[in-house]
Amino acid sequence: MTVIQWFPGHMAKALRLVKEKLNLVDIVLELVDARLPESSRNPQLEQLLETKPHIMVLTKKDMADPNVTARWLRYYESKGIPAVAVDSQHGQLSTIEKKINVVLKDKLALRESKGIIQQRVKVMCIGIPNVGKSTLLNHLVNKNVAITGNRPGVTKAQQWLKAGKSMSLLDTPGILWPKFEDQEIGKRLALTGAIKDSLYAKDDIALYGLEHFKQTNPKALQEKYKLTDEQMQLSNVDLLLELTKKMGFKEDYDRASERIIFDIRQSKLGRYTLEIPQLGGE
Repeated sequence: MTVIQWFPGHMAKALRLVKEKLNLVDIVLELVDARLPESSRNPQLEQLLETKPHIMVLTKKDMADPNVTARWLRYYESKGIPAVAVDSQHGQLSTIEKKINVVLKDKLALRESKGIIQQRVKVMCIGIPNVGKSTLLNHLVNKNVAITGNRPGVTKAQQWLKAGKSMSLLDTPGILWPKFEDQEIGKRLALTGAIKDSLYAKDDIALYGLEHFKQTNPKALQEKYKLTDEQMQLSNVDLLLELTKKMGFKEDYDRASERIIFDIRQSKLGRYTLEIPQLGGE
């Protein structure tokens, strides 16, 4: 498989800006994709957050396996990281506000004791590209102020946004790290759309997606593409060739691969999670 790696100049600049602005905020919301929470965490951002209060926000929970999402929430809480899961399409401002109030309880009490009541909590939102950050922010502020798009790298600059009566949110561009040491992480990110489609071999990612559903939800795979029991026993490569014919693409398995990837991304094979918490983390 082609090694997936990239680090455009605007990402290096965005990382510097996050470092510079970190001391201006009270708390950080680290947004990750509920379908691949650990793989969608940027290790460079993790290091920056070691001394800052932060909350893990698992976005797109409506696309992920709900049972596994519940396990991930327990996992992060057991690690001392406050965590919530949200459906980016509906914002859930109150869920996030309640968690922030719990995490910042002492700091807010101190402010109140000094008579500082009206001051907004300053919140920084960070995450990798296409994690649903801009969509969530638009719902939180109830306006179309953050540019959204179902592709990585849409947000290019930082901006402050008002949410509810108590928060000011600092949006930041999605930031990937320079190189994926574990190519499994690269595959997961490519399958869910966090990496530009021009940067990987589509058949590799389609084969990865087919294997995942064969292992975790073969019924969904079989029903979606009307596969026989015999076809389900084919190797992934032969199954891809079979699907290419079924889709009417003759021998153009690149187009079939693209179709499979988009079907998975759009939840046409149902809800799924690509990784589960490690044993002992619950």
